[in-house]
Amino acid sequence: MVSPTPALMPREKLLKFGVETLSDAELLALFLRTGTRNLPVLELSQRLLSEFGSFYHLINADHSDFCKIRGLGTAKYTQLQAVVELAHRYLKIKMTNTNSLTSTSLTHHYLASRLVNKDREIFMVIFLDNQNHVITSEEMFIGTYNCVEVHPREIARRALQHNAAALILAHNHPSGISEPSQADRNLTQKIEQVCELIDIRILDHIVIGKGEYVSFAERGWI
Repeated sequence: MVSPTPALMPREKLLKFGVETLSDAELLALFLRTGTRNLPVLELSQRLLSEFGSFYHLINADHSDFCKIRGLGTAKYTQLQAVVELAHRYLKIKMTNTNSLTSTSLTHHYLASRLVNKDREIFMVIFLDNQNHVITSEEMFIGTYNCVEVHPREIARRALQHNAAALILAHNHPSGISEPSQADRNLTQKIEQVCELIDIRILDHIVIGKGEYVSFAERGWI
């Protein structure tokens, strides 16, 4: 009788088959590195994901809730936040070195990484040169849970300061529903009108929900 092949541990599985083959629990186990006295690290990871409901909710747990779990603490909390920020910065650098019109999925991933976990509406602007390469991005306006006050002339002023030729607008809906409101569409038209006067193009306005987004350009609204 042939003995069953033992399951690979996360580290060995990553090296043999690639990081994308790991489950959320296996990725988390690699990050945690060790379990508790009575709980191996992979079982601890599975319990954490079950307790918080998802990897997303674990990452976005506040400090006190995170540290209530045995086997976790301030050190692991700060490490996890640092990993998330590293991912943000990696995506920003990668996006900066590509053409935003030919890498729309990368742009969406970057915006989602910045906005999806926010509990207030935040209006971001990505500033691009005349080759559609990213100059920089800024979180320009911060609002409440369901609205944010945006000033089109301030966007135009910042675009001129950055010597931008085009812009990608973005904001989040903390409710998780990405469908734009009529107010979102009206605001976009106002920004387009202001920027048209100084010969700056609006390439897109992307609304970020939880696990979904809406692109004005894809809808044919821009």
